[in-house]
Amino acid sequence: MATALVDLYQVETERFDELILADDYRPSDSEEFMCAGQRAYFLQKLRHWKDSIVGDSRATMAQLQVDSLREPDVADRASSETDWSIELRTRDRQRKLIAKIDAAIRRLYDGEYGYCEVTGDPISLARLEARPIATMTLEAQEKHERIERVSRDD
Repeated sequence: MATALVDLYQVETERFDELILADDYRPSDSEEFMCAGQRAYFLQKLRHWKDSIVGDSRATMAQLQVDSLREPDVADRASSETDWSIELRTRDRQRKLIAKIDAAIRRLYDGEYGYCEVTGDPISLARLEARPIATMTLEAQEKHERIERVSRDD
């Protein structure tokens, strides 16, 4: 009998990415932490976020190819170059964000998602909802930032 329970657990954890969630599903503290439903929810959230960033990036690249920086007026050209510089810096930050999203997706599949990398404690669902790429509990993050600030000030 124990083997059957283990097999069912393995099926549930391996198949979380195939779950179809209700549109109004939100993770709840009344559920087992990082159950298949919660994992499926955060996987979907992370994938949508990544798809949105990639779509924005493609639109920027397409617009860059269409818009040439050949304005006849020097001031207009400088303004356009500044605008594109800001846009490209934003896209670079988003490229780094995609790497963090991919790492969070890997943690979901590895069963490490939702747990603090410092303490091993569960990260609150509210924190994960607000910042799905979080790797630390709020307390561990605050402590990390205090230490970082002190070492930077030295």
